[in-house]
Amino acid sequence: AGRAPFSYQVAKKLVFKKVRKALGLDRCNKCYTGAAPITKDTLEFFLSLDIPLYELYGMSETTGPHTISTPEAFKLTSCGKEIPGCKTKLHSPDEEGNGEICFWGRHIFMGYLNMLDKTEEAIDKDGWLHSGDLGKHDENGFLFITGRIKELIITAGGENVPPIPIEDAVKEAVPLISNAMLIGDKRKFLTMLLTIKCQVNAETADPVDELSPEAVELCRKLGSNATRVSEIAGGRDRAVHAAIQEGINKVNEKATSNAQRVQKWIVLDRDFSVGGGELGQCHECAECSVFLWLHSRLWYLIKAHKLFCPALNRRSYLISHNMKVVLKNKSEHLFSHVPATVNPKLL
Repeated sequence: AGRAPFSYQVAKKLVFKKVRKALGLDRCNKCYTGAAPITKDTLEFFLSLDIPLYELYGMSETTGPHTISTPEAFKLTSCGKEIPGCKTKLHSPDEEGNGEICFWGRHIFMGYLNMLDKTEEAIDKDGWLHSGDLGKHDENGFLFITGRIKELIITAGGENVPPIPIEDAVKEAVPLISNAMLIGDKRKFLTMLLTIKCQVNAETADPVDELSPEAVELCRKLGSNATRVSEIAGGRDRAVHAAIQEGINKVNEKATSNAQRVQKWIVLDRDFSVGGGELGQCHECAECSVFLWLHSRLWYLIKAHKLFCPALNRRSYLISHNMKVVLKNKSEHLFSHVPATVNPKLL
């Protein structure tokens, strides 16, 4: 690699070093992230400050990291490459190369204490530890995590659809989007719930109705004068609605099958949050909580878009971190009761 440009050296001395010091990272040689997914936006933000975040990937069962990013082996959103002595294979990969990530090496644990059945479930007869994570390798051997096996959506036609790559692709195609949730388990087609980037209450960390400065700027570029989420939600702003549809169309063009296309979508009137129960402590979507919230707020969607099924049949989630309530992997009839204010004929 050649020498860094002179302008970078000047920026590093005048700006980047001061930023590192202000953040308390001036003595930090390398910054690593692990244990939970990190968004591309976060990685790019720190990279813009000349602070690359290197990713570690592993499990307690692998005695810590299995793959690692380094300055010599770094790709955005990748978990890097195997540590020497470790091996990785993808079990039952699909057409796009996504398969269950399996680990092998001397760092793999011997088993769960006094739980032979759980041990045999995790480690196969050839000594490979099955992680339950979905991932793929690129042409240079970098590992990318694409989801969890339990998160797979199984459509009415029997096709397995990993939601996270589609959700991430929509957020990348439409920068105005804050969160996206794909729905489609046992349904004929995929639908998506979207939220818009908004400001956050500094004291409670709850989302508010005002759009974030970035969102306002994006709206102006689209020809929209919206300053609040409520002015966009439910398709109220035609310019924003058209831009979102265009972004989803681009994502659909790259779908490997018609079953992986997003057929319907809706913008909600509030962003997801930890305080609201829609996000877990690691900012993963707690679907059951989102559905319960929608149950009380968005009945008109059933009439207008027929988005929701009468039962929730997808992955297990904590309804909230504090309640510690777990939904089992079976039908939970969350929408069996229709509020008295809703005319049954409209459904």
